[in-house]
Amino acid sequence: MIRQTRSADPPVIQHMEMVDIVKQFPGVLANDHVSMDVRSGEVHAILGENGAGKSTLMRQLYGMYQPDSGEIRINGQPVEFRKPLDAIRTGIGMIHQHFMLVPTMTVAQNVALGQPSSRGIRLDLDRVSERIDRLASEYGLKVDPEASVWQLSVGEQQRVEILKALDLGASLIILDEPTAVLTPQEVKDLFLTLKRMVGEGHSLLFISHKLHEVLEVSDRVTVLRDGVTVGSRKTTETTREELVRMMVGRELKHYDYVNKVSGDVGLEISNLRVQGDRGEEIVRGVDLTVHSGEILGLAGVSGNGQRELAEALSGMRASDSGSVRVRGHDLTHAGLKERVRGGLSFIPEERMRDGAIGEFTVQENVFLRDHEAQEFRRWLFLRFPEMARHAARLVDSFSVKTPTLDTPLKNLSGGNIQKLILARELFRDPHVLIAAQPTRGVDIGATEYIHIKLVEQRDAGTAILLISEDLDEILKLADRIAVIYNGRIVGTLGRSEATPEKVGTLMAGLS
Repeated sequence: MIRQTRSADPPVIQHMEMVDIVKQFPGVLANDHVSMDVRSGEVHAILGENGAGKSTLMRQLYGMYQPDSGEIRINGQPVEFRKPLDAIRTGIGMIHQHFMLVPTMTVAQNVALGQPSSRGIRLDLDRVSERIDRLASEYGLKVDPEASVWQLSVGEQQRVEILKALDLGASLIILDEPTAVLTPQEVKDLFLTLKRMVGEGHSLLFISHKLHEVLEVSDRVTVLRDGVTVGSRKTTETTREELVRMMVGRELKHYDYVNKVSGDVGLEISNLRVQGDRGEEIVRGVDLTVHSGEILGLAGVSGNGQRELAEALSGMRASDSGSVRVRGHDLTHAGLKERVRGGLSFIPEERMRDGAIGEFTVQENVFLRDHEAQEFRRWLFLRFPEMARHAARLVDSFSVKTPTLDTPLKNLSGGNIQKLILARELFRDPHVLIAAQPTRGVDIGATEYIHIKLVEQRDAGTAILLISEDLDEILKLADRIAVIYNGRIVGTLGRSEATPEKVGTLMAGLS
């Protein structure tokens, strides 16, 4: 083994190989003899469901974990990374999904902070700014070095992260779900930057669950499933259907998502105003109407008031003014139980904080909100046998994979936890369903299942408000699309007129 030494000018990585990588945690074999490689001037995509081992593999390449066995080779030579600094000195950079920036500092200060030599040394920020301007011009990463990070859009903050990696001399860059929080226009800008980087000889490892993006931007794709390499394909020689089959081990069902009919008003929101956690007004006079038998998609970049709106509608957060009506009944000031009785169900954004209790069993989580239902009580006593039968029916009908009903919920996968919450909320046959980020953090198979259940519920007459930061999900499911920006609804589009470009323009506040 050769250990990497500090170098002010990292070597250019012409070829990186990961050979027979094994990584095990207590009770989990995360990577089982995984092999892959990437060459200079290539975009190599890593695909796989949650828990497939993608992030674990990349963290070993970046020095955050060390393999139990196997080998990493740079330009044919074995290397050992004991910490991220070792990988950085070798020419590897990583753009994390959640940015590693200090909001109160300027762009130049953040870039300088990333330098290994910055600790205890006063850096010339003017020279750092000059380097930023040069790299920004070369790669199309326009950003003001003197701007504070908190003033920047999400897309601009991502540019700063890329500039940090380039300024460190990275020739191989790992991008972890880089489009997850971007508007469509920002995604286009990012892809143009990636093409420039590849043209300059950089190697890119692109981790994403969005198949159309993988097919658009990558040269090769490696698919992982259950910690094992299923296979690699040249992008030009594969299809979306083949990649899905490799990821989940089966064909996905095709479903007609087009709406047939919508009825009377199910949910009516009028001039709703809600404060954020710091006491500032963050939902600013929202007006929305959702009809029975309709999915209204609410699109927007994270942080524009969606979370606070969903919490106000569910009764978890008080509103300052305005009204919320379900089938004409005013529930503005109703509590959680009264809203449930009024026909409103809620799938929260943070499922393990607001939708379930990890230490409780599967069956106990089924009855978090419904233990007072008359069908499960006899006088003052709970009817435990009937409760067990009901929980078993829900688990079976919603294909929730669990060893037993007494299994602690925290032992289930994210997709199965979300399906259990969905089962619990839909069993009441609600008049209105608020679904906030219903497929966040779940794999492609569970996502498909949840989408089908939402459409079936819509077709049964429920008014559904789908709040999602995944524009692909919105465009796929919604009958109408409303866009929220800075706490206000800035536009509503019908399904036929809603293009990614139009929605993206509204999401960016450019209408």
